[in-house]
Amino acid sequence: MTSTTFRIGGDLDVRRLGFGAMHLPTEPAPDREASIAVARRAVELGVTLIDTAHLYGGGANEELLAEALHPYPEGLLITTKVGVARSAETGEWGLDARPSMLRAQVDDALRRLRVERLELLQLHRIDPETPLADQLGTLRELQTEGKIGRVGLSEITVAELERAREIIDVVSVQNRYNLLDREHEPVLAACEAAGIAFLPWRPVAWGTSGERAEIAAVATELDASPTQVTLAWLLGHSPVILPIPGTARIDHLEENLAAEHLQLTSSHRDRLDQLTEQATA
Repeated sequence: MTSTTFRIGGDLDVRRLGFGAMHLPTEPAPDREASIAVARRAVELGVTLIDTAHLYGGGANEELLAEALHPYPEGLLITTKVGVARSAETGEWGLDARPSMLRAQVDDALRRLRVERLELLQLHRIDPETPLADQLGTLRELQTEGKIGRVGLSEITVAELERAREIIDVVSVQNRYNLLDREHEPVLAACEAAGIAFLPWRPVAWGTSGERAEIAAVATELDASPTQVTLAWLLGHSPVILPIPGTARIDHLEENLAAEHLQLTSSHRDRLDQLTEQATA
């Protein structure tokens, strides 16, 4: 039986199937009201891990979640990401993990989310223009100051993970990954070996028409949706995978979370695994 919970960093219990808030519109009503309803429904359905980032609207997504959910129920983890900033000259977004920027964005996140400590803070990307020791050292200092509880990384390689772990305790990794996009399988394996949470972004597989047809066939046999099949595959593939599918619709949210109860047979898993083998051949 697949476990439905995971302990991030060895001490932070969350439900493995979480929610990615990136797709929630933050514009004025009625879109904003609909987004608030989705976030609240996620918590009502038992979600305890919600993912956001400074990049999502320049902090507007964080503010939306606070408006919807603060004061937060006990056990709810809202994790955010820093290290991407908008240029004052061009208005374009780019990597910026200079110590001063990381500190500013952490302070902004604390204010927007209305908390005194970010229990899990993830570096959105490693900034190649800033020494890694400076980036991670700053996050370590923020931990010491009590502003951050735990640190995660996003879109990294195995080598980068190894280097980072020499500087800080990495408790989570957020890389692009799904049934048909397993480029980061080595990173997942490294996370599994170390007990590090792996949060796949873009967790729902789309693929070619032939691949979609095979996933749909499995879904029909299980009286489920193709999305539920791909999420159930993730949950069964590794015990450290914590999918965070996102949506702006309550019906899709409910469909996604129901995947937690879908059990794939070994035969179904074999058929789905073959799709990956064909895609990477």
